Amino acid sequence: MTRKYFGTDGIRGEVGKYPVTPDFVLKLGWAAGKVFARKGRSKILIGKDTRISGYMFEAALEAGLSAAGVDSLMLGPMPTPAIAYLTRTFRADAGIVISASHNPFQDNGIKFFSANGTKLPDEIESAIEAQMDIAMTTVTSAELGKARRVEDAAGRYIEFCKGTIPRYMSFKGLKIVLDCANGATYHIAPKVFSELGAEVLEIGAAPNGTNINEACGATDAKALQKIVVAEQADLGIAFDGDGDRVVMVDHKGEVVDGDELILILAMAMKSAGKLEGGVVGTLMSNFGMELALKDKGIPFVRANVGDRYVLEELIKNDWQIGGESSGHIICRNVISTGDGIVAALQVLHVLVDKGLSLSELKQQMNKLPQTMINVRLKEKMDPTRLPKVQEGVRSVEERLQGRGRVLLRPSGTEPVVRVMVEGEDDALVETLTKELAGVVEAAIR
Repeated sequence: MTRKYFGTDGIRGEVGKYPVTPDFVLKLGWAAGKVFARKGRSKILIGKDTRISGYMFEAALEAGLSAAGVDSLMLGPMPTPAIAYLTRTFRADAGIVISASHNPFQDNGIKFFSANGTKLPDEIESAIEAQMDIAMTTVTSAELGKARRVEDAAGRYIEFCKGTIPRYMSFKGLKIVLDCANGATYHIAPKVFSELGAEVLEIGAAPNGTNINEACGATDAKALQKIVVAEQADLGIAFDGDGDRVVMVDHKGEVVDGDELILILAMAMKSAGKLEGGVVGTLMSNFGMELALKDKGIPFVRANVGDRYVLEELIKNDWQIGGESSGHIICRNVISTGDGIVAALQVLHVLVDKGLSLSELKQQMNKLPQTMINVRLKEKMDPTRLPKVQEGVRSVEERLQGRGRVLLRPSGTEPVVRVMVEGEDDALVETLTKELAGVVEAAIR
């Protein structure tokens, strides 16, 4: 369905540029409040990551909700999946996240969770957008919504995370480097892993409002790779700014991405007789994962890129595990949304249970060379419809001779088109990706 404001992951953009402005967010809070207030007195949770603009948008949402007669529970900096979890446990009508996830600090965004801790249904998003077109009014003073801060939000979520692995499980003896991306996990993840017995070294755990995702975290693991090797750690774990993504680094300093982590979990569940159905990946999932799953007789389907589409496919098939190569991993048997900390805990559970290193576990997958280049767009468009681009794709596919694949996909969260080529020959894949990216750049000028 066409949306006026909501994209694939809520509303996101550069701070100060419409619609990521305080006046719009004020109206959005009011519109959402009016929609949820139709059921009677409502309460909505508000959480955020560590961007400096989060304070401004937090205040704007609180004011809008209050004007609509809705109570607010303020969580402060919290991982996105924590807000999904707490929305359910507080029996709130919705949860609101102020975050632009893996984007730089200049961006911010708003996304919603339903009372069940899942993305809002289309009809609710449509109702909020329709309410945005109505002039803003304020309820009487006696009906104004109240706001209070939840002081024990972090502690509640830490205990939930620890509870997702068996009580007998201990990480004592493991030396782990945690990269919190100077984001929302900075005060959560170190406590979770250290309280489970691990020796924890922290990086990216000193947010200042502007350093979120800056040369750190799941989108840039170079610093983590160096420190894991230098400190002779068993492994490293990197989250993104809002904590719904995770990638890991083995003791050799090699990155273990979302596809490899999903495969590790699926294989362990299969061997334990606990895998219900198959695995959901995306259009970007490495072909090597598909082959490895097929070899074990595990069904595999590809959803559109975006964790909401992965979750939809999981629910439709009633499967438990899925996610994206970028590190969005949904362990549906323990939480309703992608959760970096929970996914990392499940991987460590497998590692300790089997007595294997992360490096050994990832050998279950023969990862095919895959190169992706983001081509920035000057305006919102779909370059895949352009004849010259289509011709370029056909040419690359012919040169791959059926032993690889090509994917062009406009991003749902950034003004870029992702150009990806996958095949058996690393050098050829890199060359073809650069050539195709050049064709796209020339075509959109």
